[in-house]
Amino acid sequence: MLLNAEGKVFVGQRLDNALEAWQMPQGGLDPGESAEEGALRELEEETGIARDLVAIIACASRQLDYDLPEDLQGKLWGGKYRGQRQTWFLCRFLGSDADVHIDTAEPEFRAWKWAEPNELPAMIVPFKQELYRAVLAEFWEHLQPAP
Repeated sequence: MLLNAEGKVFVGQRLDNALEAWQMPQGGLDPGESAEEGALRELEEETGIARDLVAIIACASRQLDYDLPEDLQGKLWGGKYRGQRQTWFLCRFLGSDADVHIDTAEPEFRAWKWAEPNELPAMIVPFKQELYRAVLAEFWEHLQPAP
């Protein structure tokens, strides 16, 4: 979860989804990579935001997970997985909007914006709404604008 100075959260609209759904950046770990290293790498790969423009504020106290709906199980990720278990980090964006470049080497988003934290569950695909509520609960005390 990436916060700007106004306390809003970065969300991107995926290229591979026809729905008007927005999501926070996420991704998997490379072999030998820590969760923190993976989070910063994925954030840079998906948003073009350099790592030196991001400060980690907190890590969720537990891993959070979600299951795919039955109609998607077996179709996504080569049918190997029925959902995901994720480690979430809350990060502060230290740059400006000009530092965001979603036109990366392998773009994942067609658009991006800053959203109010409490709007996030309604913006994501329905099967991830409970996950986003759990992420918000984990970081709620930190979801304030920077001084």
